[in-house]
Amino acid sequence: MKVEQVLQLIQAVSDSELTEFKYEENGVKLSLKKTTDKVVQVQPPAVDFTAVQASAAIPAAPLAPPAAEAPSAGSGSAAAGTDGIPAGNVVKSPLVGTFYAAPAEDAEPFVKVGDSVQAGQVLAIVEAMKLMNEIESDFSGTVTEVLVENGQAVEYGQPLFVIG
Repeated sequence: MKVEQVLQLIQAVSDSELTEFKYEENGVKLSLKKTTDKVVQVQPPAVDFTAVQASAAIPAAPLAPPAAEAPSAGSGSAAAGTDGIPAGNVVKSPLVGTFYAAPAEDAEPFVKVGDSVQAGQVLAIVEAMKLMNEIESDFSGTVTEVLVENGQAVEYGQPLFVIG
């Protein structure tokens, strides 16, 4: 079997719905196996909108806060006065999880308002999927504000600390 023929077989198997192909000729064995990453779409249950009131079907209030936060997140300290975050370097959560200010329930917090910190110093922990992830400072300076409470759920990109 020539290389061109092997390439044609590979292309044929790739284009087909076959998941495995084996060929043997004159002591030469060829085995091709294809894994599929099929996405299965599940139809949501049908909803009778005539029985649902419009105010209950459209949650208008929860949609408003993220839209208000989106412009301020990209504008940095220029819009700091508009969303209540003071000017300074903001340390944001790198993942979704639960914020912990201290390494243990009975321990002192890693940092408090007024503490001096160095770049790379641990400020807090965010627990995600039972893993404790240390949140380190990207900046050197003084902690001017802690923006979240111990045990609070945090989102990706959510401001945690302001360092001046």
